[in-house]
Amino acid sequence: MHLQEVISQKDKKLFLELPKRLYRDDPNWVCPLDIEIESIFNPATNTKFRNGEAVRWLLYDKKNVVGRIAVFIDRDALDHHKVPTGGCGFFECVENKSAAFMLFDAAKKWLKEKGMEAMIGPVNFGENFHHWGLLTEGFARQAYYLPYNFPYYQHFFEDYGFKDYFKQFAYLKKLSDGFPERALKFAEFTESRPGYSFEHFSYKRIDEFVDYFVDVYNTIWEAYYENYSPLLKEDIKTLLINSKAVLDEEMIWFAFDKSKPVGFLIVMPDINQVLIKLKNGKLNLINKLKFAYYKRHSITRCRAFVAGIYPEYRNTGIISALFYQLIKILKDKPRQEEIELSWVGDYNPKMIGIYDKMGGKQINTHITYMHLFDPTVPFERFNNEFDNKKY
Repeated sequence: MHLQEVISQKDKKLFLELPKRLYRDDPNWVCPLDIEIESIFNPATNTKFRNGEAVRWLLYDKKNVVGRIAVFIDRDALDHHKVPTGGCGFFECVENKSAAFMLFDAAKKWLKEKGMEAMIGPVNFGENFHHWGLLTEGFARQAYYLPYNFPYYQHFFEDYGFKDYFKQFAYLKKLSDGFPERALKFAEFTESRPGYSFEHFSYKRIDEFVDYFVDVYNTIWEAYYENYSPLLKEDIKTLLINSKAVLDEEMIWFAFDKSKPVGFLIVMPDINQVLIKLKNGKLNLINKLKFAYYKRHSITRCRAFVAGIYPEYRNTGIISALFYQLIKILKDKPRQEEIELSWVGDYNPKMIGIYDKMGGKQINTHITYMHLFDPTVPFERFNNEFDNKKY
């Protein structure tokens, strides 16, 4: 077996085609769009390349591609861990431990040469709400952006020396079951407090809402990390414009206190219910027409995938009130039958408690692993130091 760096257009095509071949007979796997995956590795579309780098490899057994992996360094996030840490992701491999270990060895070697002392994986070269974590429980069709993989991948990672850094849970709430009366009353009370107001996103006012989002998001993470590199308004605006085909304005909510933005909740339709019908990840004319049709007729689930609350408002009930706005909107969207609440880390008991109070049922678990290159360095699971900060 030998490794080939992904450089040529042929290499890129083979990188995209491998999972399509491996999961060909697995009804639970949903093929992501080729353009989405390639955009992650394109410096023109992924701002992580401004202060980071990435490399991809294919693993060949004679003339057949039997594995792939991507490795990356986000230098803006190096202080997010106890030691300098890179990432690996987009791992796929036939059921052959020697092949998997060759891919991990290549990732480790490259990262060590760049001064890294550990790697986490499988993760994304970008934000953590998509392509992040290894599925270990709940091997059913996943919601949009959540990874799906073969069960035997867990043995590859753990046998190589990766350890459970943190777990990520997804919860499912069937809308027909209703919501606990106590939770609704608390949300109504919070909503009615003087000075509080709530608005959903509108593309007609995109610049205003981008300002709100960036303000809240950067305030949260600047309090978390000393050397945090802030999100840029132009990047978020570009992301929203490019995502217009898959977003619903009425599912993105902002909270205000006397006109000051203090929180947001972003929910999106589960586009995997559409992509499963496109099969091959190509966005040609036929698939564009299919996408438009099935988006209107096939989506019965939405996914709440990112929320943020100003630090000093985290215990005010704002997050409950934001979900309450969504609940009221969903009553007017009869095709929506359920909402997936994902993901929440095992280090975040407050959010887990909110999902429990909403009547959510845990449906899957993903794990983000860490591999320390020096085995004598004590391993520490991730803990939410943010909860212990004072403001």
